[in-house]
Amino acid sequence: MPRRSGDCMRCLVIFAVVSALVVCGPALYWKFNKGFVGSTRANSLCPPCVCDCPPPLSLLQIAPGLANLSITDCGSDDPELKQEMEKQFVDLLTEELKLQEAVADEHSRHMNVTLAEAKRVASQYQKEAEKCNAATEICESARERAEALLIKERKITSLWEKRARQSGWEGE
Repeated sequence: MPRRSGDCMRCLVIFAVVSALVVCGPALYWKFNKGFVGSTRANSLCPPCVCDCPPPLSLLQIAPGLANLSITDCGSDDPELKQEMEKQFVDLLTEELKLQEAVADEHSRHMNVTLAEAKRVASQYQKEAEKCNAATEICESARERAEALLIKERKITSLWEKRARQSGWEGE
């Protein structure tokens, strides 16, 4: 067993090293290939870049409509959403309470059904236990009677053997 544990540990270490190389390998390759920041090798391979790139686009240039949105405009085109937003705060709280009450009623109903089932099963087990106890008492009384009869039989047998010895009769 210790050998398997050692083999497993060795496999895990190898897996960890390979995973680390797969994750870090490309970054290390480019670091060594291009050289480290500030090294003379990096400056000698690449001349400085001259870029005529346009400045990066801002969010307003990409989607100008986003700047005009505000919270009050939200959902103004959707009639269902607009109607929902116009509801009074109390109505929303009342609706939430009704939903929570419905959930609580469902949980209560489920609990009552589960409790009734548990009571039924417990009653069934109680009846079975009473049957077992009655059968055990019957068996115990039968065992006691059999034990008493066995003691009686031994006494009778012992008495017969004593009389047989006194009379001189020997049985096979």
